Amino acid sequence: MIDNNKIEAAVRLLLEGIGEDPTREGLIETPARIARMYQEIFAGMGEDAETYLRKTFVAPNNEMIVEKDIIFYSTCEHHMMPFFGKAHVAYIPDGRVVGLSKLARTVETFACRLQLQEQLTAEIAEALMVHLKPTGVMVMVEAEHLCLTMRGVKKPGSKTITTVTKGVFVAEQRLRDGFYQMIKG
Repeated sequence: MIDNNKIEAAVRLLLEGIGEDPTREGLIETPARIARMYQEIFAGMGEDAETYLRKTFVAPNNEMIVEKDIIFYSTCEHHMMPFFGKAHVAYIPDGRVVGLSKLARTVETFACRLQLQEQLTAEIAEALMVHLKPTGVMVMVEAEHLCLTMRGVKKPGSKTITTVTKGVFVAEQRLRDGFYQMIKG
């Protein structure tokens, strides 16, 4: 899916565009390095979260399951600059649960794409609802955006927080409060 030749050509043009010499010793391998980096940081482009969420296990638990502080790195689709932070994911199973690492892998799948934080939060929540079929899902993402930190308004340390609630979380304030208490503690 990722075309290394096109990326390398584009990086050479970019280097020329900012007044650099792409044949200079320190830059000669930069286009190939960036192409390899893009293979890694955009690995989620060709992945489907269902891969990680399809294997579930019978469990009598129907109480909230929370995995918090899932560290992620993503790239803003507006400026192609990184944003990074933590995702907190909760769901209330309806007789079946998924392995805990699969929640982190789901976050990673969606984070490794050009993204908007709002979209990332919604995609995680929707994938859990579709593939786990729980009675409810709540996802919170808190992130620092380098496009806000390094350029424009230049406000380092500011965080953006997004949430998505689905199913029983929408109507039940006590569940949302419980989620917030669990991720705070």
